[in-house]
Amino acid sequence: MERPELPLPQLYAFVVLAEELHFGHAAARLGVAQPPLSQQIRRLEDKVGHPLFRRDPGGVALTPAGRELLPAARRALTDLADALAAARAVGSGEAGRLRIGFSASLALTVLPGVLDTFRRRSPAVRLDVREMTSAPQVAALLERTIDVGLLREPPADEPRLRFRTVLTEPFVAVLPAHHPLAGRRTVRLERLADEPFVLLPREDGPQLYDRITGLCAGAGFTPAIGQHAVEWQTVCALVGAGLGVSLAPESIRRIRLRGVAFRRIEPSTARTRVAVAWRADDPDPLVHRLLEAVGAEHPARNG
Repeated sequence: MERPELPLPQLYAFVVLAEELHFGHAAARLGVAQPPLSQQIRRLEDKVGHPLFRRDPGGVALTPAGRELLPAARRALTDLADALAAARAVGSGEAGRLRIGFSASLALTVLPGVLDTFRRRSPAVRLDVREMTSAPQVAALLERTIDVGLLREPPADEPRLRFRTVLTEPFVAVLPAHHPLAGRRTVRLERLADEPFVLLPREDGPQLYDRITGLCAGAGFTPAIGQHAVEWQTVCALVGAGLGVSLAPESIRRIRLRGVAFRRIEPSTARTRVAVAWRADDPDPLVHRLLEAVGAEHPARNG
C-alpha cells in the first residue's frame, strides 16, 4: 500500500492552531495571514477525510479526529527536527561513525594521543578502531570498509589514496638476551648476516618488509628468513626463544618481554615512516577532523 505524502507544513499549522485554538493568534504566531492558515487546515482535513476543528464564534475546538491526530503530529514534527539536527551534526563532522585501521605497533606510539585529541574535539562521534597490518589497511580503504588508516611504509603507487607522514623512527636490532651482540650498545647490520631472521610476512606489509630486506642488502647480505609472525609481539617472543633475530621500529622496545634485547643499529640513519592514509575522493568531514587531530599531535611532520 502506498503511503500518503507527509504534509509537514500543514501538520505544523495544525499543531499551532491546536495549541492556540484561535485562528488569529495562530496566524500571528506562524507569521502568516488568516486565509493561508485556513487553506492549510482545509487541505489537511481533506487528506484526513474528516474535520479536525469545530468552528465556534469565539474560536475553535478540536474534534475527536483532531484530538487523535495531535499527538502523532507532534511526534512527527519532533522526529523531523531531531533527524535534521542529527543530519547537520553528521554533515559538519560533529557526530557519526569513523572507522580507523591501525598497525599494532602504533598502539605504542601514535594511536593513543591521536584518539584522545579526536575524542576531546568530537565527543559525539562513534569510533570503530580495528587493528590490521599495512597491506590489509590499504585494501580496506579501497574497499571502503575503513575510513582512515595509520600504517607503516605506505605504498608509493596508489593514486586513489592520500598519505601524510606522521613521524619517522629508527630501526633497532631485536636479539636474544644471551646473544653475543646483546652486550654491545650498537650493532652493525653486517654482523647479523649469518643469523636467521624472524619477520612479518611480506603480504601483510610489503613496503616494510622490503625496507628491512633492503637495509640488509645495503649491508651486503640477504637475510635468511627462519620464521614469520604476524604481530611484533610474536616476533619478539620468537627472538627471545632463540629462533632468530629481527629488525623492528624503535617503538617495539616498549614491548616488555624477558629474554629479548633491543640495540641500536648502524647505519643509524635507517628509519621507518609512519603515515596516515585516506581516500582521495572522500568528502567525509570526520576524516578531515581525524587528520586535524593527527596534525595537532604531530605538527612537525604534518603536511
